[in-house]
Amino acid sequence: MVVGLAHVCFTSKDLDASIAFYCGALGLSQAFEFLNDEGKRFGVYIAAGGRNFIELFEGQYEEAADANSFRHICLEVDDLPGIVARLREHGVEVSEPFFALDQTWQAWLADPDGNRIELHAYTSKSWQAPFLETK
Repeated sequence: MVVGLAHVCFTSKDLDASIAFYCGALGLSQAFEFLNDEGKRFGVYIAAGGRNFIELFEGQYEEAADANSFRHICLEVDDLPGIVARLREHGVEVSEPFFALDQTWQAWLADPDGNRIELHAYTSKSWQAPFLETK
């Protein structure tokens, strides 16, 4: 039985820039890193809240599965205006927050490799609300 989304995985052309983006601008935390036999880092796990992670591996895009069905990842946030302000302070281009069809607040941006990211803030009327665990 599937119990949740464990992680999303991206290939990054500049792992340091991606780590700075996810851990610096977005304020997430690095969980652990992958090291080769010589002790060189080639990948990381970024903690994205709860049991959710973003996995990043350094490499060329040609090494990734290029079926390109990927569209975006969505990160739930608790203070959308605050994180938009934080991102802009870090020089990240991010859309103005807007109220979407599914009754959630959203803003959009991209990581250094161009992967689209949706920032998502639920409301009591969000279509997802009946499926959310109460905290």
